[in-house]
Amino acid sequence: MADSPPVPAALRKKVLKVLFISLLLDLISFTFILPLFPTLLAFYRNQEASQLHTTPTVLSRILDSLNAYKNSFARPINDRYDIVLLGGALGSLFSLLQAIASPIIGTLSDKYGRRTALLWSMAGNVLSVALWVAASDFRTFLASRVVGGLSEGNVQLAMAIATDISDESQRGATMALVGACFSIAFTFGPTLGAYLSTIQSVKENPFATAAGFSLLLIVSETVYLYLCLPETLPTASPQSKDTAANGNGHAKEGEKKSRVRTNSHTVLNATHFIFILFFSGMEFSLPFMTYDLFSYGSAQTGKLLGFIGLIASLLQGSVVRRMHPLRVVQMGVVSCTVAFFLLRTADTQRALYTAAALLAVTSATVVTGLNSLSSFEADAGERGGKLGNHRSFGQIGRSLGPLIFCSLYWWAGRETAYAAGAAGMVAVCALVFGGLKVPPGTEVVKKSKGKTQ
Repeated sequence: MADSPPVPAALRKKVLKVLFISLLLDLISFTFILPLFPTLLAFYRNQEASQLHTTPTVLSRILDSLNAYKNSFARPINDRYDIVLLGGALGSLFSLLQAIASPIIGTLSDKYGRRTALLWSMAGNVLSVALWVAASDFRTFLASRVVGGLSEGNVQLAMAIATDISDESQRGATMALVGACFSIAFTFGPTLGAYLSTIQSVKENPFATAAGFSLLLIVSETVYLYLCLPETLPTASPQSKDTAANGNGHAKEGEKKSRVRTNSHTVLNATHFIFILFFSGMEFSLPFMTYDLFSYGSAQTGKLLGFIGLIASLLQGSVVRRMHPLRVVQMGVVSCTVAFFLLRTADTQRALYTAAALLAVTSATVVTGLNSLSSFEADAGERGGKLGNHRSFGQIGRSLGPLIFCSLYWWAGRETAYAAGAAGMVAVCALVFGGLKVPPGTEVVKKSKGKTQ
């Protein structure tokens, strides 16, 4: 199937506005929990230890298994690393569930429409956050993460919608808008979540205030999408059906055309998997590294993540949207490689924040660029499924990365863990610079008054 006819400018502007606002609400809500993980998991561990259960609980079974895993390396037991490994295990579980669900959600959006799939995804998100609000014990908190992992389809559907309303010359800038939502959310979300965690409104769940505000944002987003988001899938929208009925055969002629692939989805998916495998391990270990090395609490961790998000959002709005996606990816993987080397020996906060600035460049570029390249290789009627598969490979990497990296961090130490990550990113650089190409006709250069824009 060929690409659909150009979307009217007014409709494109409306959809972009809805997409930006809804994603911002969603991602700010999602990032609330990131700086809270160490203290949140420590709370549940201490809670169960003080209650003297006569029968094993879910958390005690998990911690026993993790301690058995630690003991298999014949390393001294350190209770602080219980939290590191437990955090890695939960991060892996959440991403594994997303890897399973993403292709299904994408395929359903190709069949029934983006709007329908997104609203069902939002219903699952609402249930997930509601469970977190009620999570006075670890079992309920675990249930909230399971439901959230299976229902989180907002980002991939946002990318599919962004692709639906953009031609190839607009694709990079539109995808950068999605990336900018991530950056802005990471600027404010962790800091706000850390602040709200200091307000204890429910004795049984000291994180209920943060969870309750997160629920308010998710419910508001759901209502906003229901009222304002039109359908963008060409084969599902009324406008497209009218065009097909009155198009004098042009639609049938277009269906005979097929896209010439420049970068195979196999290569793009493999690149996404390997990059996320290393990057997510480092990303997830960062709050635990600062907790271990600098005794950072939620507030300091939120400030660090906010710094990363601020720089990334500035890059998204100024530099990234004007560059070709492949150049964006190349810039990001080089920055990530240097950051790994810095984190390996960082022993001052200045070195930590220098590495964080480089990670902000990576956050602003690599995934956004890979998503754009993947969208170039997908026809209109298969975008949901192709982008879902692409995201699934990334989530498989994200499911493995935190547990593997946190295990290496505990077993061999920070220096070895980050050295291994740097070596892995060197391999990613080789793949990106040697294995990916610029699709013909996508590197559009516009000139105005003699200057290249």
